[in-house]
Amino acid sequence: MDCTACQSCVTVCPTHIDIRKGAQLECINCLECVDACTTVMGKLGKESLVQWTSTNEIENDTKTKIIRKKTIMYAAILIIIIGMLFVMGGKKEYMLLNVNKTTQLYKIKNNGVVANNYLLLFQNTQKVRYTYNIEIMGEYADKIEIKKFTPFKLSKGKMSKKVIQLSTNQRLSDDVTKDTPITLTLKAYAIENPEEVVVFRKAVFIYPRADKLK
Repeated sequence: MDCTACQSCVTVCPTHIDIRKGAQLECINCLECVDACTTVMGKLGKESLVQWTSTNEIENDTKTKIIRKKTIMYAAILIIIIGMLFVMGGKKEYMLLNVNKTTQLYKIKNNGVVANNYLLLFQNTQKVRYTYNIEIMGEYADKIEIKKFTPFKLSKGKMSKKVIQLSTNQRLSDDVTKDTPITLTLKAYAIENPEEVVVFRKAVFIYPRADKLK
């Protein structure tokens, strides 16, 4: 045993583990113990007892291969993840929109009409004035209507709050045990440039349980 029991490796460890007992879960691979042991053993003309190597190299004296199946697979996965981040980061939105539901879950009007209210915060991030409009996309586009909203103009850099109401007179659920949350997709866009200045946001429409409807 070449260890001098100087405990330099233990003293310098930021997680306070004893590397002399072998690799441990708490190790963060900072290599401080390697530097400490190298300094002490170097004064004795010997190699460090703590080294950055593999179990295979220690037990079988086999040189570690950097390029192997696992490292190639990890590199490929890392490249894919980085590529996805670049693609996602490249999708610039030319306007900002926050959609928040009001505290009232829903309102039941005459003839079984169900309405939900939402607070929308628009911001024009462009250098020109635009006229904004919103639509409901997907399967509920012809079942739920947008009320209390008309297209409006917004100057560059300005923000505007709008309270809108989504309502329906159609039967969207027959559940008698609980209210039914329905996820909608709202499309907001600038009428002058609908292809570029457009965003899509999710909104939850709460439909009451069947026994609440007349």
